[in-house]
Amino acid sequence: MTADAAASVAVVGCGYWGKNLVRNFNELGALAAVYDAHPGRAEALAQQYGVPARGFTEVLADPAIAGIVIAAPAERHATLAREALLAGKDVFVEKPLALEVAAADSLVALARDKSRILMVGHLLQYHPAFLTLRSMVRDGRLGRLQYLYSNRLNLGKVRREENILWSFAPHDLSMILSLVGALPETVSATGSYYLHRTIADVTTTQMSFPGGQSAHVFVSWLHPYKEQKLVVVGDQGMAVFDDGEPWDSKLSLYPHRIEWREGMPVPNKADREPVPIDQDEPLKLECAHFLECIVTRRTPRTDGVEGVAVLRVLDAAERSMTSGHPVSLTTSADDIFVHDTARVDRPSTIGAGTKIWHYSHVLSGSALGAGCVVGQNVSIGPDVKIGNDCKIQNNVSVYKGVTLEDGVFCGPSCVFTNVRNPRAEVNRRDEFSPTMVRRGATIGANATIVCGTELGSYCMIGAGAVVTRDVPPFALVAGVPARRIGWVSHTGDRLGADLVCPRSGRRYRESGTNKLEEIVVQAAAT
Repeated sequence: MTADAAASVAVVGCGYWGKNLVRNFNELGALAAVYDAHPGRAEALAQQYGVPARGFTEVLADPAIAGIVIAAPAERHATLAREALLAGKDVFVEKPLALEVAAADSLVALARDKSRILMVGHLLQYHPAFLTLRSMVRDGRLGRLQYLYSNRLNLGKVRREENILWSFAPHDLSMILSLVGALPETVSATGSYYLHRTIADVTTTQMSFPGGQSAHVFVSWLHPYKEQKLVVVGDQGMAVFDDGEPWDSKLSLYPHRIEWREGMPVPNKADREPVPIDQDEPLKLECAHFLECIVTRRTPRTDGVEGVAVLRVLDAAERSMTSGHPVSLTTSADDIFVHDTARVDRPSTIGAGTKIWHYSHVLSGSALGAGCVVGQNVSIGPDVKIGNDCKIQNNVSVYKGVTLEDGVFCGPSCVFTNVRNPRAEVNRRDEFSPTMVRRGATIGANATIVCGTELGSYCMIGAGAVVTRDVPPFALVAGVPARRIGWVSHTGDRLGADLVCPRSGRRYRESGTNKLEEIVVQAAAT
């Protein structure tokens, strides 16, 4: 993203980590203001980077500022993020999103209601080495995942407002959940207390996942040397992400395998293979991603939902340390409904409140969010991810490679393809093209979505349409092949020439060829 295309942001919190955010957003040409509860701290950075130091209320009331970046103390994250969302701002919150799961859930719901971006600062998900590792896992280069472990160790920085689990482990948990693609079924954690009777200095967290994978995270700020290492073991190979190594050695592949000979497992060792990665500052990539999401309205890689998932594991680990017993994160059977004629293969993840009706089939490795409704004779998977509050009507197949974000509506008998040139006699499983359906999109009955396309947020696909190319957000398309015939609002109402939603009164404007955006009305200053 170029500087002139970047949205303007204000950084809230100019301390130990906030100053790094200020530097990066300034280098990206997006820094508009800084704020800190200690005015002198904000003034120093304001002078250094040539931007004003302003009050928080003043920043929220400025319509020129699109995003708020929060790097305040963790106990202030939820409150500041809520105020920013209520003011109509997109929000980037440093980890953790909140200190309580309920507060984080509330922020996700508010962001969805306000159609605002909510992103959590899980930095290592933007590290070039991790991005390459994640691609290796998803491409099957390691085979089926078996176990993962992460060490994050150092001498200091000792904190008193949070223990080592909440200070160090969120990054590792975020990476592990991303690689496995599911929440753990059980979490067990132990802590040791050396410098303070109630603040853990060393913790070990063990996780067991529904697909049979296991993982553990070891963190300490009482360690003789610094180590930041993630090890991923599959049945076809192993990989190590060691952030303490130089760039040409940060990511390594070990194509070791276990072979069975006469009923006995025999290790087949192979030489280490350094994996080439692009050298870039992870924080700069993370900041640029937030700016891109503001402009494109795409869901961040580490959005609020991902932040809540990490928070649920942290909360479970904390409860396990307190009780001395494992904590289950498995959704109770009472929270979901699966009709007697429906089938859900293991491992699969079904969110609370989801209903799966007659003769439908969820194949292994799939994950459905909370509050979904799956109609009759629906097939999902394998390895399909569906967000929260999606509605999939009768006779729909959601194949591998298709991703539905939150609030997607799939009309009866709509069709997703997975290859562009299928032949019954030619195996093209390795040629599946991904299809992304963004938040709030609606697909009409009997419509066909050709693979390799992206349906933008809140777009609407007319009944019987054949979509052969990307559809912009809010676009209303129809025909064979589908063409844009108008615009629709967040509520799905067709917009007239004034581009005002007749139901909600929300206002929009065309900002380029085939591009629509909402005109956000800022909250008045208090």
